[in-house]
Amino acid sequence: MTLKNKNILLGVAGGIAAYKVVQVARDLTVAGAKVHVMMTPGATRFITPLTFQSLTRYPVHTEVWEYWTQEAQGHISLAREADLALIAPATADILAKLAHGFADDIITTVMLGLPPGVPVLVAPTMETHMYEHPATRQNLQTLVERGAQIIQPGYGNLASGAVGTGRMAEPAQLLAAVKLAFGKVEGDLRGKRLVITAGGTQENIDPVRYIGNRSSGQMGYALAEEALGRGAEVTLISGPVKLSPPYGAEFVGITSTRDLEQAVHAALEKPDAKADVLIMAAAVADFRPASPSEQKIKKDGSGQAPQIELVLNPDILAGLKGRAGLEGLLKVGFAAETEDLTHNAEKKLVSKDLDLIVANDAVTSIGQPDNEITLIERSGVITHLDRQPKTLVAGAILDKVVEILSKR
Repeated sequence: MTLKNKNILLGVAGGIAAYKVVQVARDLTVAGAKVHVMMTPGATRFITPLTFQSLTRYPVHTEVWEYWTQEAQGHISLAREADLALIAPATADILAKLAHGFADDIITTVMLGLPPGVPVLVAPTMETHMYEHPATRQNLQTLVERGAQIIQPGYGNLASGAVGTGRMAEPAQLLAAVKLAFGKVEGDLRGKRLVITAGGTQENIDPVRYIGNRSSGQMGYALAEEALGRGAEVTLISGPVKLSPPYGAEFVGITSTRDLEQAVHAALEKPDAKADVLIMAAAVADFRPASPSEQKIKKDGSGQAPQIELVLNPDILAGLKGRAGLEGLLKVGFAAETEDLTHNAEKKLVSKDLDLIVANDAVTSIGQPDNEITLIERSGVITHLDRQPKTLVAGAILDKVVEILSKR
């Protein structure tokens, strides 16, 4: 979801986490948004307005009557022109004021003047006991009932030295939350549910060793994040990787191919949440040891390597052919090949009954931050994309998914 030319109000209250919001302002600006920062008097004691002005290239608002002219009426114009409002950090004080309709500073005054339908995101941060206090919980509930989205605080070290819940969400999460909010309103996948698999599977040889692959999960995670930004509901099923799940995704962690098969079936067969698209971006092990050892396999002094019998793993996509309840499911597969790329991918497209297959070179794509792909549709249409970052590749793949969905 592009943020280009979106008018975003960034309300900064007086908490130590204000220093993190400097990065948020920069990230939003780099993404193309017009960021208008509002600061309470307490916030200016942690971060100077000049810092935000330097990053956003817009004046920072600290008083209700600043920048008032007949053409640009201060807080009224800010509210009227806003596409989204993000309050971060949202202290206990600002939460209480917002919940009870106060208008005694620039943030609360502007927020009262927001037109209906403007998304409001709130990122609380405070000491654990303040966060858990019944008054704060009630204030948060009041804001939710009015349509605000609460970006939940994290658990960890707090400014006081205590450990608990109350850390403001990280800047990357706040940026993702903003994209998610716009996607729900404007995205071309809003109302759709996608199940996406990512990472590699691992098949135990013994408690220490396993058969695996070099998949980093970057492609699947990029697809999940892009789909969320386009307004989709996303279930991300992932093997072990060093990536954090995208904000807003339902996450399911798996290890083996059989784990993955069970998780895919469970995600597709939810009675109250029909899946529209399945994208199998995970690098799945084709074989597994027939009888994994319960103890670590050691050298026996014979000079001979142990013999490990392998058996076939289930072909998850092929197993979905004709499965009851999955009529209309758009299925996307990946083909990582080392030879005859297009030919082998076309064979998989047919044998697995796919709507779209993404073909890429196994040697140059797995574990790398960029990718060169060929998209092959059921209709026979072939589209080649030159090497580019996987974030851009994800956008191109989902563009094709949207195109296919629109023809149904």
